[in-house]
Amino acid sequence: MWWKQFHDPVLNELVEVALGSSTDVRTALSRIAEYRARRDVEKAALFPQLTGNASGTGARASNRTTHVTTASESYHASLDASWQVDLFGRQAQTLKAASEDLAQNEEKFYGAQVSLAAEVATAYVALRSAEAELVVVRRSLGTRHETVQLTQWREQSGAGSGLDTQQSISAFEQARASIPELQLTIAQTRNQLTRLSGRLPASLDSLLAKPRSVPKARLEIAVGIPAEALRRRPDVRAAEHQVAAAFARTNAAKRERLPSLSLNGSLGLEALRAGRLFSPETTAASVLGSLATPLVDAGRIRNHVAIQSELEKQSVIAYEAIVLTAVSEGENALIAIQRYNEKLDILAKAIVAAREAATLSGIQYQAGQVSLLVSLDTQRTLLTLEDQNVIATAQRANACIQLYKALGGGWSHP
Repeated sequence: MWWKQFHDPVLNELVEVALGSSTDVRTALSRIAEYRARRDVEKAALFPQLTGNASGTGARASNRTTHVTTASESYHASLDASWQVDLFGRQAQTLKAASEDLAQNEEKFYGAQVSLAAEVATAYVALRSAEAELVVVRRSLGTRHETVQLTQWREQSGAGSGLDTQQSISAFEQARASIPELQLTIAQTRNQLTRLSGRLPASLDSLLAKPRSVPKARLEIAVGIPAEALRRRPDVRAAEHQVAAAFARTNAAKRERLPSLSLNGSLGLEALRAGRLFSPETTAASVLGSLATPLVDAGRIRNHVAIQSELEKQSVIAYEAIVLTAVSEGENALIAIQRYNEKLDILAKAIVAAREAATLSGIQYQAGQVSLLVSLDTQRTLLTLEDQNVIATAQRANACIQLYKALGGGWSHP
């Protein structure tokens, strides 16, 4: 399971919960059951249909002149069979189309699982990213608060000015102003995760209560040859089944021009008394066969074939579009992972230098060797770089998730 490559037990549980109770997944399962029944309906049309009938009638008459009363009874039972013989394979083509429709919806179910797992993982990354940004801001507030206290002491001792104090307070409050927005993002993302899991808001609070770092996946991602990678995608396989179904429906429409053979048979029993209904002499049987071919239909069959042919073309074009999208998504995800790795390497070096600069500027400001603006600027630079590092880490995780989607639900390892 691809999400386990992030080595985050909370993410593992979230995905498992979502796959088990999501409304989208349950709907996709229901569609599979629907199209399985549709296929079975078409399959039943290939076999004879047998119908049983039974009836009984009675009559009683009285002659007032002769005072004679007469009574009569009759009973009837029959088994009637009908069979539309699939003489030229039209019904077989219709059944094939229905089977392809079923296979297409099965692939859509797998696709719904792929999309859901990726959406849960993306939301989870957004949650942990916002929490990490909040940690960075609060850590920065500690440093900025110390700067505010230092400027106030310097002002009180006559070594500093009120301008320095107000500038340090402004920088402190500016950083603190980002906290409510981050808290809002955290709350909304938690609600998004509960919705994706088919749960009510706050139902996952206990699971998500403890902050964790932004998940990181293994970076040794091996991609198979393009054809194999595309074949793993449920949307590509679903499009293949859609094309096959369209071809079958076109073939079925063309076969409407050919003759159709119908067979009808009946085995009946008729008797004047119920006790003799099943006597051999009461048996009557009949068989009727008919061959019919369309002669004049005002272009109905021709236009039906034209409609199915155009639908067939559209399904092929849709398949081409899905393949092009799959190739593009895979390439974009691979490039994104590479570039974010490079960015994180650069940011790591920049953060080390920024921390050293912030420490030195604080010491030098306290000694009166640099201005407050220099000290505040180094603090601001450090905060910006640490924030960028959190964002880039989340972007790399999202690129790994997008690569998983592009490969249709997983990747192989060397």
